[in-house]
Amino acid sequence: MPPLMRKIFWFLNKFFMVPIFRLGLGGIFSNPFSGYIMVLKVIGRKSGKLRYAPVNYAIYKGSVWCISGGRKTSDWYKNLLATPAIELILPGGAIYGQVSEENDLETRRIVIRQVLKNAGFAGFFEGYNPWKISDEELLAKIGDLPLLKITPTGIGNGASDPSGWAWISMLVLTFLLIVLLIVLL
Repeated sequence: MPPLMRKIFWFLNKFFMVPIFRLGLGGIFSNPFSGYIMVLKVIGRKSGKLRYAPVNYAIYKGSVWCISGGRKTSDWYKNLLATPAIELILPGGAIYGQVSEENDLETRRIVIRQVLKNAGFAGFFEGYNPWKISDEELLAKIGDLPLLKITPTGIGNGASDPSGWAWISMLVLTFLLIVLLIVLL
């Protein structure tokens, strides 16, 4: 991905996607065009601080799967290797899980294709059409693309739970409804 595009995605992820998911509105913005997105809650390997990383995903055989588009240079990928216990914010709720890297070629072919399809327009940033590329071409192009399997181990804190931000959405909505009623009456 070109450096300018990487900066644009960094900005949008940090100041739009992460707050949207923390507000409990992730399901509204997950669709076939913009992609199906989840937010990883990752512990920094150097800082020990909680970091948020929006990524595209697929669900396959009871696990949640994602790829690192930045290959093995992505900070969130390096952080996951250091601390593989993770919490995910999915559009439908939150879970805890254990991360492992998948190397089986057949599983990689199936799941990476599905993650790229689920990525909407971003699925084309790898330089090919994930819907039409042949299996052989796909396997050749994804050789260095890390595929991460997240095996669920428990329930996480969702947007409406005590550490979530859904209460802000409800507070704003309530305020707007009160203002609307006052204006109409």
